[in-house]
Amino acid sequence: MPPSLIRRHLTATLAGAAALALLTACGSGGSSGDSGDKVRFGYIGDFNGASLIAIADAKGLWKKHGLTAESKVFTNGPLQIQALGTDNLDFGYIGPGAMWLPASGQAKIVAINTLGNSDRVLAQPGITSMRQLKGKTVAAPEGTSGDMILSLALEKAGMTKDDLEIVPMDPSTIVSAVSSKKVDGAGFWYPAAATIKKQVPDLVELAENSDFEQDVAFPTAFVAGNELVAENPDKVRKVLAVLREAIAFRSEHTDEAISLTAEKLDLPADQVKADAANNKLLSVEELDELTRDGTVHTWLKGMNDYFVDAGKLKQPVDPEKYYTGDLFIGAGK
Repeated sequence: MPPSLIRRHLTATLAGAAALALLTACGSGGSSGDSGDKVRFGYIGDFNGASLIAIADAKGLWKKHGLTAESKVFTNGPLQIQALGTDNLDFGYIGPGAMWLPASGQAKIVAINTLGNSDRVLAQPGITSMRQLKGKTVAAPEGTSGDMILSLALEKAGMTKDDLEIVPMDPSTIVSAVSSKKVDGAGFWYPAAATIKKQVPDLVELAENSDFEQDVAFPTAFVAGNELVAENPDKVRKVLAVLREAIAFRSEHTDEAISLTAEKLDLPADQVKADAANNKLLSVEELDELTRDGTVHTWLKGMNDYFVDAGKLKQPVDPEKYYTGDLFIGAGK
């Protein structure tokens, strides 16, 4: 089937995929505590997105800080930013590919989480370079880190998205499309990529975050709605106190953090451990220092510049306006 026909066929499935994503987003991931200030917290079902929530639930950190939490699982960061904007969520988790949303003023970054190395450009067996993807059908979840890694890899190869048949696709649909070989490649991420590899053992990885680490960092982060930060800073400080304790626990007891995350996500511990290995964990002390010395600002400024170059943003907000580093540090006092 010609690429244009494949694209039309796959695009026809997107409405159903989007509906499935929204249903997944609305599903509750559980609640913790039975009293206190209620917090609606979004997360993604991987180690980066879920580990601090799992720790806070298991260790009673919400109740300790006068909160009760309702957690909801989402398939990606942009959906959570959308939920923040419609007052269906208070806090959420995003990867590097969704950083353009707070950089466009749609949310505040309240805490940096990890440095990610989970994103990949994947290709079917026999495709060994980005140049060999020219004219082929490639899927990516629009506005996510999968989209971002694909753009970076194309630029490095002297190509643009115009050289490919790009199909915007929900993450769950990408797993099916790549596994069944309905697309030639994808901008995607682990741990979902591991699911594809079970069906396509010879799947090729053409690019990953570490290929570009000399030019851009890939922070993951927790976000909150603009109005919440402006109107209820006390609630934000309570949540940040929970996140700080969970970050400290994860740094000091990583194996237990992996076990707690596996239990929350109902996944094998070995799979979550492999997922965790793709990311650099940062301690509370490191995050405080990286905030004070301007390193986090530099990371976010680098992301802003990338999104401008990629045509995603024209005039991004300065990181000092959308990263509430002072609140994060202050929550530890």
